[in-house]
Amino acid sequence: MITYTIRQYMKDSLTAGPNRRRFLKSAAFASAPFILPSGLRAQGEAAPSERIRMGFIGMGKMNRSLIKNFAGQDGVEVMGVCDVDTNRREFSVGLAKTLGSTSCTGTNDFRELVARDDIDAVCIATPDHWHAIQTVAAAEAGKDIYCEKPLTHNVMESRAVMAAVPRNKRILQTGSMQRSMSSFYTAAMAVRNGVIGEISKVTCNFGSPSRPYNLEAQEMEPGLDWDMWCGPAPLVNYNEAICPRGVHKSYPAWRNYMEFCNGQLGDFAAHHVDIANWALDMDSSGPVEVIPPENWKPGYGGRGAYFRYANGIELHHSDGHQVHFYGSEGEIMVGRNAFGLKLGDKMFAQFFSREDRTSLGRELRKVEAEFLKNPKVQLYKNDHHVQNFLSAVRTRKAPICPEEIGGRSSICCNLFNMAYHHGQKIDWDPAKNDFASGGDPAWLTRDYRGDWKV
Repeated sequence: MITYTIRQYMKDSLTAGPNRRRFLKSAAFASAPFILPSGLRAQGEAAPSERIRMGFIGMGKMNRSLIKNFAGQDGVEVMGVCDVDTNRREFSVGLAKTLGSTSCTGTNDFRELVARDDIDAVCIATPDHWHAIQTVAAAEAGKDIYCEKPLTHNVMESRAVMAAVPRNKRILQTGSMQRSMSSFYTAAMAVRNGVIGEISKVTCNFGSPSRPYNLEAQEMEPGLDWDMWCGPAPLVNYNEAICPRGVHKSYPAWRNYMEFCNGQLGDFAAHHVDIANWALDMDSSGPVEVIPPENWKPGYGGRGAYFRYANGIELHHSDGHQVHFYGSEGEIMVGRNAFGLKLGDKMFAQFFSREDRTSLGRELRKVEAEFLKNPKVQLYKNDHHVQNFLSAVRTRKAPICPEEIGGRSSICCNLFNMAYHHGQKIDWDPAKNDFASGGDPAWLTRDYRGDWKV
């Protein structure tokens, strides 16, 4: 369990001096909804009891997109934003106000945001090394959470999140939105219902493992709290490649470095392995063996590592389709805008490009009409990831990608990185989320800087 200082911070908020108390009270008062009699509400406006007041943490490119998505949903009000860059923070406050949330305020410390009584849920899109700390803090503060994938940075953090969310009776949605895309749903349904027979192998195409941070120091413009940006990670040299100043339009390179992320592998393995787990009925389990590539050497950054599940199915990191299932009767190839079903040596359905002279929707409907009219297995169907989270917040029913699914998908990223970093076969116990034999416990966690503890 994460035992860092959020509890003490919130306690201090209640026992703070008059200036601190006035800040919290004024923030809550200024953000409180103005309640109209039900007959006077604008058409389509949610009742106050149905409103979801949200805070957004980490205002880079991803969260600026998410804030628009959330603000466009009925009954959502943006009450606060958090970013350690002054320009991004101020821009995002202004953006929220243009989206109709006139009470929005900004802070550079996420602890202030999660401590607010006028916020019901948070959306976290910070670099990955912050995800678990902020998620656990939000859960313990009574907030529901939408957190970008990968849900955590390491295995111990996944365990902490998977424990904290249900312990605090919170709703969590992992931002693995491929589960809410029709192509992946149809692929998972077809695999689970035996359309291509017994599965022997899956291949997934994603990027390279993480590597140590090695960028040169650059001078930093005023207005960025670099110590807070690094947070639990080492206080490395500032370089604009991992934290461009201001309202940038890129996805920064912090994803490449093990101090902050699990590499480009972690970025997309969290998506594609997640779909494989869904289709293979492994959402509550995982691999039992992790095998490094045959030609492994220190610093290896290629392909070739693979998992083996208890049923003998293998999942390989390779090039090719984003997710490719091999069965005894055929194959399924699927991507965000691609789908193929091969039965024997004939393509039954195919859309990979415009040259196929069809559409993705048409090919998916063909498969569903032929093979999935009366399925024996029915998976969770959803077509809007953000709306699914908001519905879960209101109904208190689990969303399509809750903490266990997100946590286990993140652990898969960690296991692949272990194989590439250490070149050793790993025997894994998915029930305990721990080594079955061998392995170094240090691989499951990290050194935390300052007051940020696990």
